Amino acid sequence: MDFLKESVQYVKGIGPKKARILKKIGIEKVEDALLYFPRDYEQWQKLKSISALAVGEEASILASFHQKPSILQPRAGMTIVKWNAKDASGKIECVWYNQPFRARAYVPGKLYFIRGKVEYRFGTLQMQNPLVEEYTPEKHDEPRIVPIYPLTEGITQKDIQKLIMEVLNKVNNQIKDEIPLSIRQQFKLAEKNYALYQIHFPKSTLDLEEARRRLVFEELFFLQLALWKIHLQNQKQNHGILFAWPKEKLDEFIQRLPFQLTEAQGRVLKEILEDLQSGRPMNRLVQGDVGSGKTILAAIALYCAHLSGYQGVMMVPTEILAEQHYKSFIDLFANWGVRIECLTGSMKKSEKEKIKEDLSSGAVDILIGTHTVIQEDVSFQNLGLVVTDEQHRFGVRQRALLKEKGKDPHILVMSATPIPRTLALIFYGDLDISIVDQLPPGRKPVKTYHVPTSMRNRVYDFIQRQVKEGRQVYMVCPLVEESEKVDSQSAVELFQELSEGPLAHLRLGLLHGKMKAAEKEAVMQDFVSGKVQVLVSTTVIEVGVNVPNATLMVIENAERFGLAQLHQLRGRVGRGPHQSYCILISDPKNQETKERMQIMVQSNDGFVISEKDLELRGPGDFLGVRQHGIPEFKIAKLPRDLPVLKLAQAAAKKVLQDPNREEYQALMEFITRQFGEKLGQIAMN
Repeated sequence: MDFLKESVQYVKGIGPKKARILKKIGIEKVEDALLYFPRDYEQWQKLKSISALAVGEEASILASFHQKPSILQPRAGMTIVKWNAKDASGKIECVWYNQPFRARAYVPGKLYFIRGKVEYRFGTLQMQNPLVEEYTPEKHDEPRIVPIYPLTEGITQKDIQKLIMEVLNKVNNQIKDEIPLSIRQQFKLAEKNYALYQIHFPKSTLDLEEARRRLVFEELFFLQLALWKIHLQNQKQNHGILFAWPKEKLDEFIQRLPFQLTEAQGRVLKEILEDLQSGRPMNRLVQGDVGSGKTILAAIALYCAHLSGYQGVMMVPTEILAEQHYKSFIDLFANWGVRIECLTGSMKKSEKEKIKEDLSSGAVDILIGTHTVIQEDVSFQNLGLVVTDEQHRFGVRQRALLKEKGKDPHILVMSATPIPRTLALIFYGDLDISIVDQLPPGRKPVKTYHVPTSMRNRVYDFIQRQVKEGRQVYMVCPLVEESEKVDSQSAVELFQELSEGPLAHLRLGLLHGKMKAAEKEAVMQDFVSGKVQVLVSTTVIEVGVNVPNATLMVIENAERFGLAQLHQLRGRVGRGPHQSYCILISDPKNQETKERMQIMVQSNDGFVISEKDLELRGPGDFLGVRQHGIPEFKIAKLPRDLPVLKLAQAAAKKVLQDPNREEYQALMEFITRQFGEKLGQIAMN
């Protein structure tokens, strides 16, 4: 309908001034108003007589105003209007502040619907600033469910309600339903026009539930269809790079590894190798808990690229991690004729230029680096494989730029942030998903304890015992420096405190994000070599740092971290043969924080923890939806709507099994129109 694309300023009662204000809350076109869903609802119960009113309740009455209103001006700039309203059972005083027009707004003796909070003040019943509407039986006799919308200054609830009612009356049930009838029937979905009316002005709780279920389903169904459409397109592409390598060479490399691959690693490696030999571009996400051995799978895939005559690149989020991978790759490929280089922002200009030159000429086989590798002047001679590690830390644009360095290179995405599978299908619906769900043998689970701040001295005693046994310790704080606004321990403050106090006799190091790259590198090297025994740090060590001798992770103000982040931090210990520990220092102030601490104590399984994180906090804190290029949800709320998501995924699967079916044609055309531009971005992952 063309009307839906028109500016809201032409809707009755809006005009240019209100249209400018509505734009602030995302309402520009008529369609935006229709999809501006209530944030909550008020239940207006049956009408009450004045004599039955209880102080403190929100109530609705039918009454008429009697006598003249009184208008008071207690001081300059303040007006108070008081007017008595009566019914057959009694009277109540209606009071309005700074609304002098109220004294002229109502006709004495006429019946009005009046709603507000009942108070007892100055010896009389009152309603302050009540809602008053001219009584109409069809509107006011029955209980009502009233929508409450997010607002901005200059717009009232009444403005939004009137706007949406105008729009609904104008469209008059003529909006096309894009979900085919067979899908609606199979999944018991309400019709779209009914759903839109009932979500804004529900007749009953049941109508509201049916409307919401339909609109949540639609939102998730369309997104899933769009993502899987890309996924299928990727699978059908036949112009990907076809890797071919001498089998005996790869077998020998794997056999000579200093450890044996786990069954899970073997399964995922098989999936990766099949992708590389398929002739279509690989788009695979490898998920695995901290320490499950994803990096070696990336190394094997990069070796396959080299054996097939192509270059490979691995992009990681921090310089510390880039240096660490670089050193481990140098050792791993020492006798295999592979040239590895590392490119980071803090390197000398002359070093960078030499690496870029060699990369462009094809002399470099595998490049490891930070976001520096996507700069314009970095070019590859023959890029065949792109690996992104800790993928959720890179935005869509960064990944797209890296992919553009080659001609349809294979993409391998790595994540140690476990995501519940159902949610992964939204975040990564265009990728094949592999899960490394097994830790290498001999890894001892980290023992986790939650203690109050009153036990801090006992924690310091335990730190000293660990150091005495030759082990090393991480102490993590949420802040770099002390903050007046946030009552949390800071890394700088804690470092000074410990250096001069309880741990003065130990060798302490300090690491945080505000330090220069060279300083950070020097501190990390001192920790890796054992020169630093206790490293006081912010979450800069969250990702990838590998110090097998570190056996204790102490996290200050643990309540300030999400479960996924706490699990990542805990993953920095437990990497060697010794028993490791994680101590969460926190004084929980609410039930949710207590639950989070308890989950960490009870479980070492990242996927279990991620499910709980999703339940407690929803996906917003999880990864950051915007960063993935996924459109924000207008009505769906995860995890609350996970059951509906599963149904939407089942429906999308059904459609994509036979997308050319006549009844699905209009739907697929709509998906292409609606999501075309956005999905172009998502597809570039």
